[in-house]
Amino acid sequence: MDMPSNPFKPTAGKMPPILVGRETAIEEFAEGIDNGAGAPGRIMLVTGQRGYGKTVLLTEFRRLAAERQWETIAETASPGVVSRLIEALSPSGMHVEQATVAPSIGITGLATASIGQLNIASSTAPLTLRNAMFKRLESRKISKGKGILITIDETQAASRDDLVAIATAVQHVIGAIDETNTPDQDKKGIAIVFAGLPSTINDLVNDEVTTFLRRALRCELTNVPITDVKNSFLSVVAESNKTIGDDEALKAAVHTDGYPYMIQLIGYYMWQSAQRRHCAEITDEDVTNGIADASRVFDDAVCAPVLDGLTSAERLFVSAMVPDHPADSAISDIEKRTKRSRSWVNKYRASLIKNTLIRSTGYGRVAFAIPHIGEYLSNRAS
Repeated sequence: MDMPSNPFKPTAGKMPPILVGRETAIEEFAEGIDNGAGAPGRIMLVTGQRGYGKTVLLTEFRRLAAERQWETIAETASPGVVSRLIEALSPSGMHVEQATVAPSIGITGLATASIGQLNIASSTAPLTLRNAMFKRLESRKISKGKGILITIDETQAASRDDLVAIATAVQHVIGAIDETNTPDQDKKGIAIVFAGLPSTINDLVNDEVTTFLRRALRCELTNVPITDVKNSFLSVVAESNKTIGDDEALKAAVHTDGYPYMIQLIGYYMWQSAQRRHCAEITDEDVTNGIADASRVFDDAVCAPVLDGLTSAERLFVSAMVPDHPADSAISDIEKRTKRSRSWVNKYRASLIKNTLIRSTGYGRVAFAIPHIGEYLSNRAS
């Protein structure tokens, strides 16, 4: 008899069985595609801390678009993203315009983006990408009323030049489509979704060149309500031909803190614990084992990278919060423990809140925004 497969999918970008807590974002995107040119959901900005399911959500968006006969292009905002988009939009071969012929030739004062042996100056990249988009939309492969969805993940890894080039090109294409006399139901369209850390998305919106993105639909991914997590555990486990009691499902849900990545981790490891015993019931012991295994993986995958990315001043700030965890911390206590001025404390408080590592819990008080990071810091200190 075939062994049932684990229904929980903690691998980055792997589609989980239920996109719990993300129904509104999915509905808004689908409505944007269905409602035609100018619909808000065709330009979206998805923000959230690491592990909040941004990549998974982009995968679902592409699935929905493909289901509606739209072409989809998935990109990660690493160096050269504009070049790769042009190539993806030009399946018959590269047709690069306004480019130099060798890497050693450029325009003084302008950054360049390399495409093989060709260089495109950042000032001409928007025009080149715009032309590639137009050519693709004009092809017979895209039917009337359909279009192209572009998703850009990990926006924080992109250069400002690349992000401005992409946003500017999309803006011009959308504007040109709107100005045609084609009936709305027949207009071909462009949809784009940027996903990244909150600070990067905010910088993109506030850039003086890409102000049109202020009209984009914002989707801020936050913690999933514990009741929803519990119900998802009950339904997913039942559909996998195992059982779990209400108390066990609630215990597992509470330990996720509503954090999407932790939901998948705890679900995966408690299911595996029962599977190793060849048992159809997930018991309290399985949940306990699952929480322990998930916590170890979470430390390596989330806590360590997040803390490694902090400045020494930010690390000093969060270390001063550890004695109060799991309760919140008073700013006055952080000031005493760090032996820094109130202005110093306020500066790094703002920086850490902006990057969603901590959150305000009331006047003069803060707490960790990422689950388990307080325990991780405590263990590392001891």
